[in-house]
Amino acid sequence: MCTVVVSVDPGADVPLIMVGVRDEFVDRPWSPPGPHWPGLFGGRDLLAGGTWLAVHPAEGRIAALVNGQGVPAPQEGRISRGGLPLTAAAEGGLTGLDPVGYDPFHLVLADRSGVRLWHWDGTGLWDEELPEGTHMIVNSGWERGEENERVAFFRPLFAKATRPDTLGGPWREWREAATGAGLARDDPRAMIVRHELPDGRVFGSLSVSLLGLSAEGVRYDFTGDPRDPAAFRRVLPE
Repeated sequence: MCTVVVSVDPGADVPLIMVGVRDEFVDRPWSPPGPHWPGLFGGRDLLAGGTWLAVHPAEGRIAALVNGQGVPAPQEGRISRGGLPLTAAAEGGLTGLDPVGYDPFHLVLADRSGVRLWHWDGTGLWDEELPEGTHMIVNSGWERGEENERVAFFRPLFAKATRPDTLGGPWREWREAATGAGLARDDPRAMIVRHELPDGRVFGSLSVSLLGLSAEGVRYDFTGDPRDPAAFRRVLPE
């Protein structure tokens, strides 16, 4: 997953909204979100067995992974990062994690008490709390400035989107922004992308997740058609 948007408003009826866009090689096999693990929902990577986003509906937790930048893990003993969202959603954090076997990552964990963000760059692991507001996490990390064109375009768009007063909606403005806001895939600001590489492989946005967390529970909508705001389907509540 290459972009996560987190909107935190503790005083709102829906205090946490999250958008996750997964970018990957299009030939990498995966299954749509479902109860693939005990107590946890998420899409399943069929190559390594993990996920890019995990939801623990009973505990009201959402964990999302973004690949990071830094020093890659040694090939010997290398561990798939797809297990990290499952661990965080199940256990409520990454306590005791030895990150040495993982390539760099950013891991977002949201629950009803707030949002934490872990970073591993291959040399150090640290975490921080996200304050109230609208935030974007990309491969370079939690972007606060305007130097990232994607963030400069989309963060204001999400910040002004109408916030639903229940998990039932309305979600129209969120869906439209989450599916790329009509930008072309080759636009330097694009969040929904597609790149044809010199070796013939194609790397692009494969899916979008839209989630809300409140005292009511967790709402989890998903689409494998990342440019169509009308294509979302409900995953949770079942």
